[in-house]
Amino acid sequence: MNTPSSNEPNKRQVSHGPIAWMVHNRVPSNLLMLLFVIGGLLMTTQIKQEVFPEFSTDSISISVTYPGASPEEVEKGIILVLEEAVRGIEGIDETTATANEGSANLILDLDTGTDQQKAYQDVQQAVDRILTFPLNAEEPQINMSSRKRSVLAIQLYGNASEWVLREVAEQVRENLLQSPQITQVEMSGTRNYEIHIEISQENLRAYGLTLGQVAAHISQTAIELPGGSIKTDAGEILVRLSERKDWAAEFESISIITTANGTRVNLSDIADISEGFEDSNRLASFNGLPSVQIEVFRIAAQTPISISDAVKSMLADIQQDLPPGISVSINRDRSDIYRQRLDLLLKNAFLGLLLVIVLLGVFLDLKLAFWVTMGITTSFLGAFLLLPIFGASINMISMFAFIISLGIVVDDAIVAGENIFEYRQSGMNSVDAAIKGAQDIASPVSFSILTNIAAFSPMLFVPGFIGKVWFVIPLVVGSVFIISWIEALFILPAHLAYSTETKPKYALTRFLHQQRTKFNAAFNYFVQHIFASLLTLCLRARYLTLAIGIGILISLLAYVASGRMGMVLMPKVESDRSVVSATLPYGSPSHKVIAVRDRLIESAREIIDENGAEKLSMGIYADINENTVEVTVYLTPPDTRPISTGEVTRLWRDRTGQISGVEILRFESDHGGPGRGPALTVELNHRDINVLDRAGKSLAETLSGYDFVKDIDDGFSDGKQQLDFKLKPEGRSLGLTTRDVAEQIRHAFYGANALRQQRGRNEVKVLVRRPESERISEYDIAQLLIRTPAGTDVPLYEIASVSRGRAYSSIIRHEGRRSINVTAAIEPQDKSEQIINSLKADVLPQLQQDYPGLNFSFEGRQADFRDSLKALGYGFLIVFIILYSLLAIPLGSYMQPTIIISAIPFGIVGAILGHMIMGYSISIISMMGIIALSGVVINDSLIMIEYANRLFKKNQDAVQSITQSALRRFRPILLTTLTTFGGLAPMIFETSRQARFMIPMAISLGFGILFATAIILLIVPCLFMVVEDIRGLATSKEPLINGTH
Repeated sequence: MNTPSSNEPNKRQVSHGPIAWMVHNRVPSNLLMLLFVIGGLLMTTQIKQEVFPEFSTDSISISVTYPGASPEEVEKGIILVLEEAVRGIEGIDETTATANEGSANLILDLDTGTDQQKAYQDVQQAVDRILTFPLNAEEPQINMSSRKRSVLAIQLYGNASEWVLREVAEQVRENLLQSPQITQVEMSGTRNYEIHIEISQENLRAYGLTLGQVAAHISQTAIELPGGSIKTDAGEILVRLSERKDWAAEFESISIITTANGTRVNLSDIADISEGFEDSNRLASFNGLPSVQIEVFRIAAQTPISISDAVKSMLADIQQDLPPGISVSINRDRSDIYRQRLDLLLKNAFLGLLLVIVLLGVFLDLKLAFWVTMGITTSFLGAFLLLPIFGASINMISMFAFIISLGIVVDDAIVAGENIFEYRQSGMNSVDAAIKGAQDIASPVSFSILTNIAAFSPMLFVPGFIGKVWFVIPLVVGSVFIISWIEALFILPAHLAYSTETKPKYALTRFLHQQRTKFNAAFNYFVQHIFASLLTLCLRARYLTLAIGIGILISLLAYVASGRMGMVLMPKVESDRSVVSATLPYGSPSHKVIAVRDRLIESAREIIDENGAEKLSMGIYADINENTVEVTVYLTPPDTRPISTGEVTRLWRDRTGQISGVEILRFESDHGGPGRGPALTVELNHRDINVLDRAGKSLAETLSGYDFVKDIDDGFSDGKQQLDFKLKPEGRSLGLTTRDVAEQIRHAFYGANALRQQRGRNEVKVLVRRPESERISEYDIAQLLIRTPAGTDVPLYEIASVSRGRAYSSIIRHEGRRSINVTAAIEPQDKSEQIINSLKADVLPQLQQDYPGLNFSFEGRQADFRDSLKALGYGFLIVFIILYSLLAIPLGSYMQPTIIISAIPFGIVGAILGHMIMGYSISIISMMGIIALSGVVINDSLIMIEYANRLFKKNQDAVQSITQSALRRFRPILLTTLTTFGGLAPMIFETSRQARFMIPMAISLGFGILFATAIILLIVPCLFMVVEDIRGLATSKEPLINGTH
């Protein structure tokens, strides 16, 4: 340590500069501290609050409705055209298209950094130039993909008709939207409104009409058009033709034809006109009763809590207006999740802060411990002043970032405070000691702050959903570190300069002072004797010490690389609901779909009744959509339910067993969580869809032989039966064209679209078609009469041939090629790596041999993991270069930065051991923590090496310099390590499953710094000496052996 001097030059030296100015002028430092504290407190009330950070996905979606078309028709008529149109647009990374029955959807994933608005305009222009869409296809809808931020769901349920429930739901939605706090409310589990005009074939023949003619007449009659205006002396008068019709009864009076004797035939004379819903198999129920679900979303600066409170405050009035027999229930309230997780994080933050304060009080002077603790508060609150600049909000991830910063942020203040007290103890007055002590460490502290910020920066470049969620961590941590740098160098010295030493006045403080004095004496004995002896031994056998350390590192890395430890994208986070989805073959009769729903509900109720009943569940919601069934069991809060979500899901799966006729049955305990979705997704590509079908079934069968694989989906499902008609020469001779016949078939069984108009908040379609009794069997197709241009009617089978086949359920195309996804769940998740390695080594190569031309790739979680790992790798390389530069500058050396950076891999050893101890798999979140650890690990090494260099310049003895530096820096290094681990410890040992996705980063940082401390204190001095040995050889000096020349 530099000893203070009493001569004039030294006094002049410490009395200049910004640090000296702040110490001599106490008011600015106090005002700066008040600015950070009070300004931060005020800003916390203004910053947006949410569960997860708000972000937009880097993709553009194009959807086209093609009513009544099969997936193959959609592919040929729409998908192929769209793919060709957007090919070559700059910024598109990959395309994924899905052709379903009656609709096409194309997702364009954009490259990172692409201007979304420009890409959107380019896509829109390309689609607008398409002129070859099928005649009945609707206008393409192009949207920049966005996430709706749901707050809660309201269930309206009761023994009432679909019409009554829908009307009540509409009224409830209107009431909710009257609140100024609520902006977006939508309904789900409902069918769209339609007005049905049904005309029998007999009536059509009697009046010489076709369904298309009737629909065209309605569309030209039921309209409302402006006719301009006229200007009179009394003022301007608007002219308007108003024949608009909104309700079924209003269409009855439309005149269709006038007979030869002048009699008008109205629509009601030949048709049954009724209000109804679209013709789809869509049913929703809650607790066994018909249900309509209303979802409430938040936008802009609205918070989950404000939305939830607004809904609940209106609920009493809403319930009073409900018809008898209809009840209301609130589910999926994300404000409760926000409160639970906020309380969880605040609890862990408080415990971490308490541990840090205790550690500071044990190791440091009480006044120094107090001001260092105040520095934590100042840094945290001051960071809130910077967060709005970056658009950050208060959410689960940003709160976790503050916990990460908790132990790290005190490092600078500890180093500065220790140095100041060292000067005071050597005889320098308190003001000069504060200035000199802060000036000494200003450079290493500044560079350590920069290395910390640099180490967290790779999180800014992680692609996809993961990167967008964790993007806020480096912003928060960087903000905290910047304020802590200001606090450690400009505020803390000013406070310590005028902090006089006084003897404890009270019995408690005297007792604490005595205990701390005893502890310090014991601690100093340990450092000066036990640790000093161990360090001397290691320095003498430095090459053996390094060999042992490298051996441990290689062994652990090899263990991880072997796949035994398990690597996952993200830890599985249990939800507050258990969800099962079942998929039946396309076209399954509704009674079979309902039977599957009832089976799932029955087994769920049995599990609930056996495990606490109302203490476990708050209700069961079931939704049927065509051939899929989804049943959700809403569970009570985690501290109330007797068993976990995972256990509920496991029991539910066992109790349900196999269900005959169900193609896919998937159980989820993490529905909606950050790590949800199939653990394994293998995408197969081939030109021939039949080859894909066989290959998918073969792979699924192989996967079923693995012990840990469940809920396997072969990616292929037979579509509905299909009748293909072709026009015969006999039909053409009658003047019929393929379009004429196709339109008449379509109008008869799907309907002729007469109008599509807005009624209130809902879009209503007016369809003209045959009665249901004339479109329920193949006999009705056989009896269909086709109108010829001559006005005569001929049976369909006389003018067209028919062949029976089966349509595809859906067609998926990835990068312009047909593909299917074979998916499966893997339990436990840490076995994923072993199964993937087995598939890569044996199964998939054999599959390619069996099916020539077949390509495969791992998508889903594996693709996200691959992309994230690649981005982190690039990020770590950049960080490595930045860290080296930031170390080389203050050290003035090209070799010594390698000494400090060499401590990083040993921090990785600690992170791996921590995951093994805590029973976690390595995940992308763990790796983010490991990269962030690199900046934290090198700070203590930097301060040790920088101090050793100063000593070496004085005494020219490398062994003595590094030994004294290690002994002098032992206390601050150990203290910063313990405070870092102590700040994270409550989070690391948190048992709540809601925190599981954040814990791996805390483990990497906490255990990494704990293990790296031993490396810093022992191996870094050895490396320092190895460099000196090399330098000695390079300058033809005798190298340092056994610590001597």
